[in-house]
Amino acid sequence: MSEQTTPAAEPVPTASTPASSGSTGPEKKSAFSSFMSGSVGRNLGLVVALLVLVVVGAVTAPDTFLGISNILTILRQASIIGVVSIGMTLVIIAGGIDLSVGSVLGLASVVATLMVIQDAVRQTHWIIMIVVALAVGAAAGLINGIVIAYGKVIAFMATLAMLVAARGLAEILADRRTLVVESRPFIDFMNADFIGVDILIWIFAIVAALGWVLLNRTTFGRRTVAIGGNREAARLAGINVNRHVMWLYGISGLTAGIAAVMYLGRTTAGTSTHGTLLELDAIAAVVVGGTLLVGGRGTITGTVFGVLIFATLSNVFVQNNLSSSVQAIAKGVIIVVAVLLQQRFAKPSGRTT
Repeated sequence: MSEQTTPAAEPVPTASTPASSGSTGPEKKSAFSSFMSGSVGRNLGLVVALLVLVVVGAVTAPDTFLGISNILTILRQASIIGVVSIGMTLVIIAGGIDLSVGSVLGLASVVATLMVIQDAVRQTHWIIMIVVALAVGAAAGLINGIVIAYGKVIAFMATLAMLVAARGLAEILADRRTLVVESRPFIDFMNADFIGVDILIWIFAIVAALGWVLLNRTTFGRRTVAIGGNREAARLAGINVNRHVMWLYGISGLTAGIAAVMYLGRTTAGTSTHGTLLELDAIAAVVVGGTLLVGGRGTITGTVFGVLIFATLSNVFVQNNLSSSVQAIAKGVIIVVAVLLQQRFAKPSGRTT
């Protein structure tokens, strides 16, 4: 019986074996897609978008837009939503969502300005108000995390329930009134500046820096991305997914508590209406910043740019006396474009910095 010979396989092009000239187009397209889906490409696009808005503002309002006072105004307006967005980024990277941050902020501001707390402040120190606001935010976040992780309630429904409950509890505690902050030293501190920059901006910068370190330089951050990429694989790899998710929502609640302190300093009052619809702005900033809604990829840097883009856009509209309704439409268009770009270029296969 004659032997059959197997023809030698054709060599597969590798990094050291150039492909045929006919495949140049697809290779270039693949390289471009890889670049755009990487952190450098995404952040470059955000920088370009921000620069375009700055140019538009400078052209349409040349006398005021590029002034130091206006730039500080933009950063000040971005600070509170920015702090909340840092916590939201971590939650969304892990494949979750937190719709309750605005209501938790309102609840924390009310509890921190209750008469019993203000009496304690008069007898001791105004730092008690900050501790109470942070504790309320973190506690609400941990409740969300426990219900989601151990109660197996989907994040959307659990945080939606907290959104309603926290706002209702804040109304009851405040008796639908505005509670005025009576501690003058607290107000003075929260309205002070350091080397010419408002304390609110410094708080945003510190929270953003801590969030960046947590996500990119710690095991906690790597586990967050792993859970968002593939929760079952993360569990099989030895990650305690339930406990990690619980702490993620605790961090989100903590950032809402920090934002509540910032609100108290800026408005000198606690009310159940603080933070209304803030969760939508935070989610929008996170998505525009390049974080995938399905989880598995996102950056703190991108979120900061997303927050600055929306704050700059709002300022451009204010400088030109344009309708807030048109501004809302522009925000909606930006969000849709961001999601479309995610669908086009996103490859949630790992963490980016």
